[in-house]
Amino acid sequence: MISFKNSLFFIVFSISFCAVQAQDLLKTVTAEKGDGILSLIRKHGANPYEVYEDFVALNIDNLRDSIHLFEGRSYKVPFKVKNEEAKVVTETKAVKGISYDIFGKKYAEVVSQSDVLKDAIYYLISGHGGPDPGAMTTYLDTPISEDEYAYDITLRLARELISHGATVFVIVRDPDDGIRDERILAMDRDEVVYPNLEIPLNQLARLKQRVDAVNELYQQNKGKYQRLIVTHVDSRSVGQNIDVFFYHHENSSNGKKLAESIHTTFETKYKKYQPNRNYSGTFKDRTALYLVRKTHPAMVFIEIGNITNVKDQRRILDPDNRQALAKWISEGAILDFEQQ
Repeated sequence: MISFKNSLFFIVFSISFCAVQAQDLLKTVTAEKGDGILSLIRKHGANPYEVYEDFVALNIDNLRDSIHLFEGRSYKVPFKVKNEEAKVVTETKAVKGISYDIFGKKYAEVVSQSDVLKDAIYYLISGHGGPDPGAMTTYLDTPISEDEYAYDITLRLARELISHGATVFVIVRDPDDGIRDERILAMDRDEVVYPNLEIPLNQLARLKQRVDAVNELYQQNKGKYQRLIVTHVDSRSVGQNIDVFFYHHENSSNGKKLAESIHTTFETKYKKYQPNRNYSGTFKDRTALYLVRKTHPAMVFIEIGNITNVKDQRRILDPDNRQALAKWISEGAILDFEQQ
């Protein structure tokens, strides 16, 4: 396997760590103007990707829509520390991980959460990219596009899967856009397709290029557990609010199971964190889609939301929401892997 640092565009990630036994210590902090869950946790020395769910569970009664902080209110931040240190440590200890430049300077280091996915291979495709920005609209008079938000969620998903020991191939990637915490993600056109191919202008050629990349890798890893996850942001009428929903190939039982596992995870999360809101997202076959029809691994095609709808924009533009989406998708993927 070629390391990422040795080949900038060869995006193969494989990681396997021994999980650190841990228990939580709590620190009470006050949210300041501009704080989000991720930034608050990080500012006070904890790893937001390790303790995000615990933070939400601890503070659920003090969050707006289960994801937003109230300025001036107090929140409990959990810290993970080694069991033998728990009685004497009041701040989290630094745990060294492996660094991946693709995630950007702030998020480059990935610390193991488990090795549950050590035998799993994932191919991740974010929608559009290069000459095709996908769905577009404006936010605060600034243009925003589908490809930037789908890519950010895909990077966050890759990071989550790697932290659980998976091998991850990022098929569409940007050489300089790591994980970003801004609401408005600046648009560019420099994305490439694995291993380092310029994305063509013709739509069919773009799709075929991605299919070929995935199918060639699939042949190289035949006999192993392999899954494809495609992430898109939908574009419908401005007034149409949609929940996250999932497509799979009609003849793929494994693809259906993957879609169902992620869908079940989303249903569970909504019941836990937004008990007063019904989750209406669905999973169903949609073999007519080119990527669904032509790719060989069992796959799920995910529509995150409607970028033109104000309510859906809250889900897409907020970096905490993008992180939660990635984490929930990864948990659904783990559920699928464990039930094979």
